[in-house]
Amino acid sequence: MTSLLNIFWLGLKELRSLSSDVVMVLFVVYAFSGAIYIQATGTSSEVNNASIAFVDEDGSALSKELMNAFYPPYFQVPGTIAASEVEYAMDEGRFMFVVDIPPLFEDDLRAGRHPDIQLNIDATAMQQAGIGANYIKNIINDRIANFMKRTDASAREPVNLVIRKMFNPSGESTWFSSVVAIINQVSMLTIILTGAAVIREREHGTLEHLLVMPLTAFEIAMAKVWANGLVILVATALSLFLVVQMTLQVPFAGSHALWFGGVVLYLFFTTALGIFLGTIARSMAQFSLLIILVVVVMQLLSGGSTPVESQPEWLQCLTFFLPSRHFVSFSQSIIYRGGGLKAVWPHYLMVSVIGLGFFVYSLALFRKSIAVTK
Repeated sequence: MTSLLNIFWLGLKELRSLSSDVVMVLFVVYAFSGAIYIQATGTSSEVNNASIAFVDEDGSALSKELMNAFYPPYFQVPGTIAASEVEYAMDEGRFMFVVDIPPLFEDDLRAGRHPDIQLNIDATAMQQAGIGANYIKNIINDRIANFMKRTDASAREPVNLVIRKMFNPSGESTWFSSVVAIINQVSMLTIILTGAAVIREREHGTLEHLLVMPLTAFEIAMAKVWANGLVILVATALSLFLVVQMTLQVPFAGSHALWFGGVVLYLFFTTALGIFLGTIARSMAQFSLLIILVVVVMQLLSGGSTPVESQPEWLQCLTFFLPSRHFVSFSQSIIYRGGGLKAVWPHYLMVSVIGLGFFVYSLALFRKSIAVTK
């Protein structure tokens, strides 16, 4: 009971220390509100408002029809430029796509000579360029096919392909990016808060004050775990309900209680990682550099940005022991697919085992650092 009381009061001290750090509080608030909203709405994998221009060297009815086929929201209203201006206009970044319709294009098409249309792409925006090229190809092929048939009616296909998009029927990238943003913020902010608390104790000299008190390394570490974990848990809950579900209108298919139970398990690992980094770092500058190395790698390999299946097989074997990968997996299963405990318990087990093992190691290292300080 005495140990529990020590952990409780030390945790309250951590919360008071954090609340007095205005910059850190504002950083946490922004990270779980404005940053998530901007990341969810400011980036998109779909083509949106792309700039496009046409070089109409044919001047036919078909070329004008092709130009009229491109309109918002996917593309801006097409502009027209001369063939001699193409390279200069793209060098200036005025257009992402330039379509060059050659002379006698309609006549050659009617004569069955299969004329070419040149599509110039600014590939510096690589993802948008690749997706936009497919958009343009499909739009042009569809318009030409309708023009040649003199009707918009489609011929009956031999096979009726029925497409069913599960879990995100409208293809909204916001549904995906907002949840991934929360997952990334949970990982980053928990490590930062916990590690910064350890370094702050050392730099402010309060660690020496704790050492003269009847406290153990376990009590000091656990106080940091529950206090900083509670801050992140509350911030995550507010962000999920206020930003993701209310503001962005992202549905939550599964159980909130089940997902937050998994978040608690994952917070146990990330707080242990924060203690570990805060222990080995000698200053806040070193800690910041370690954060960049660790958090970026965790986010890239977790499967949140790209599927785990796209990784090499040898790397998939290594990331299987990365708790962030299991965190992303059970989050997607619960939030998108409405999975229950039966579907996510293996991920919970891996996060618990790895988190416990890493906490024991971090605690031993923290105890050793305290002994050196003494």
